[in-house]
Amino acid sequence: YIDASDPYHCKALLQTGRWLDGKNYQNWQPDGCMLHPYKPKEVIECLEDRRVIFIGDSVTRGLFYGALRSVNQTITQEGQPKHSDRVIRTTGGIEWTFHWDPFLNTTNWKRILTDQSTQRNGKTNQPALLVVGSGVWFLRHQLPFELWRKRVDELFEYSLSQKKSIADEIVLLPVEIPVTEKLSAERKTIGLKEVNQMNDYALQKLASKSDYQIAIPSVHNLMTAEADLETADGLHYSEKLTSMQARVLLNMRCNDILVKKFPLDKTCCSDYPRPNWIQWLIIFILLVWAPTGLYLYRNSNTASSHWTRFFPAHEYLGPLAAFGYSIVLIFLADRTTFFNKEQKQFNGWWFGLLNLLGLAVGILTSQVSDKGDLGLLNREQTDEWKGWMQIAILIYHYLSASKISGIYNPIRVCVASYLFMTGYGHFTFFYKKKDFGLSRIVGVMVRLNLLTLVLAYIMDTDYLSYYFSPLVSMWFMIIWVTMYVGHQWNDRLDFLIVKLIGSATLVTFLFQSTTPLKFTFAVLNKVFQTQWFATEWAFRVTLDMYIVYWGMIAALVYIKVKESKLIERNPETWQKVWTASIILSGLGIVWFFWFELTRSNKLEYNQTHPYTSIIPIASFIILRNSTGFLRSVNSRAFVFIGQCSLETFIIQFHFWLGADTKGILVMIPWNRWRTLNFILSSIVFVFISHQVAIKTGNLTDWVCNK
Repeated sequence: YIDASDPYHCKALLQTGRWLDGKNYQNWQPDGCMLHPYKPKEVIECLEDRRVIFIGDSVTRGLFYGALRSVNQTITQEGQPKHSDRVIRTTGGIEWTFHWDPFLNTTNWKRILTDQSTQRNGKTNQPALLVVGSGVWFLRHQLPFELWRKRVDELFEYSLSQKKSIADEIVLLPVEIPVTEKLSAERKTIGLKEVNQMNDYALQKLASKSDYQIAIPSVHNLMTAEADLETADGLHYSEKLTSMQARVLLNMRCNDILVKKFPLDKTCCSDYPRPNWIQWLIIFILLVWAPTGLYLYRNSNTASSHWTRFFPAHEYLGPLAAFGYSIVLIFLADRTTFFNKEQKQFNGWWFGLLNLLGLAVGILTSQVSDKGDLGLLNREQTDEWKGWMQIAILIYHYLSASKISGIYNPIRVCVASYLFMTGYGHFTFFYKKKDFGLSRIVGVMVRLNLLTLVLAYIMDTDYLSYYFSPLVSMWFMIIWVTMYVGHQWNDRLDFLIVKLIGSATLVTFLFQSTTPLKFTFAVLNKVFQTQWFATEWAFRVTLDMYIVYWGMIAALVYIKVKESKLIERNPETWQKVWTASIILSGLGIVWFFWFELTRSNKLEYNQTHPYTSIIPIASFIILRNSTGFLRSVNSRAFVFIGQCSLETFIIQFHFWLGADTKGILVMIPWNRWRTLNFILSSIVFVFISHQVAIKTGNLTDWVCNK
């Protein structure tokens, strides 16, 4: 464990952290865990039909409204008397109460400490959360430190009550450290020395006895330490700050209570769910089966021993063991506290720098093939294409660039490019090889889905959540059906064109009407207890609805041009056409970037993407293949990544990224050295991805009995 002394990161949540976004104050990062942004539905699930009580001074009141905004953004303190109580009931039966009691000496305070009331059904009605804040008014009115200490001691002693706890969770707020130069004259008595004395005493008191059931979020003062511009009076901070402080309390209270299902991005003050029997079984098989077989093979005197039937052939045991240990490492990374997870943060400079570094590595590792001109969209070129696109996609995910429309739009074209190659490659195979047999289907489907299915079960996630494998698998089956139906007439161009148009029309109808898909998903969800959403899947499919067919059409055109020897018979005409195509392609690339950058947001771009994505893709293909030299050269680095692009896309969900892609994986104990962690985790991530790609190929051969 990287943080063995605080494996569940409760101390980290309450005591440590930093702003990842500088002066924007919207992305607070506790050391080693992820601060979950609670949605109203989640708050209701955590606090349904319960009471939440805040009692104290005006600083506590600000935090009270910060917590309320997590369920209802419209509730404000405008029009309310400053020094008054307030009770608000929100959706889910949650009762939010604020008691104005800066000296903790009213009847409300006494009642909170001694209340033994019950609900009508006989269940205790103690608060789910009690937040106490005091100290500022003691200093403002220059009251003795001993008087404040007496109130705090009282709270600590009642937290020890063996009869009945006064709340499920008790929070004593630290005394706010003021911005002294902004304090009004009557508040000048709130000195830093006295504030520190109070906070030190509270922490020492808490540490003096392990039985005290109180949390002190001293991190609140850390959050405001460099936020002088967020306070007008030196004491009360903006809604932005108080909402983030309230988020700390919600993470402390709710993270370990809510049902633990993916995405598991509530990693502060929370343990991971225990593996179910299916997960344990898979882990056992992955760790034991292949190594046992290797041991028996190496230590057996007879190769024909009876136990050999329980294991794959010897040549597959090594790949199976390596694949298994890789999967278990991925499980340890994202389903245990073995490694830390932290939040993402977009940085435009880093995004540009990393992409430029990737481009530089790609250029520096370029080589010219000994075979000369390798032809249009040759294997090395498509692997290279997959490689540099995958690098861009990985950087995009790591830095959480999806909110930036100008970056999101080109990345969508990268995804469309993969699907274009899917249509191009499989059409070419079925047209030329005419192999529609079961072995071909099984081989492709196992290669695409083995890793995804194993991860879906061992990580207890959802198959469709991995997106790319199921999407490409679906399109492969559509291509297979399209090419298989009437395959004896595939040599007839007119028949093939009509068939492609018919297939595209039918698929468009099925996914845009959504009724057939909803029915299918309803049956699957009922039978297999999945939670697949037809509307979401239809969106993902229709976003790139036509690009696969464009890939098939491109393959058909290229094949027919080669078969007819059109280029050889009309070299001069072809040269003119090719030159014009290069010019138009350059203009196409320029137009695309102008077009995508001038859309108001990514939702507007998505409406046109199914129809426009072919323009930058076709333009890139023509420019990349514009000369014989360009067709003969490729980048070894990009080809290397391209050969394991599927594995990098899938494995990133749990290794390199973390918390089911919601955060990043931290492999070193120094949480603030994010650059070093990026370098180290990237090396390990690429190594594992490449090994898994090789081993998956080996295991596919085993499954298909090749």
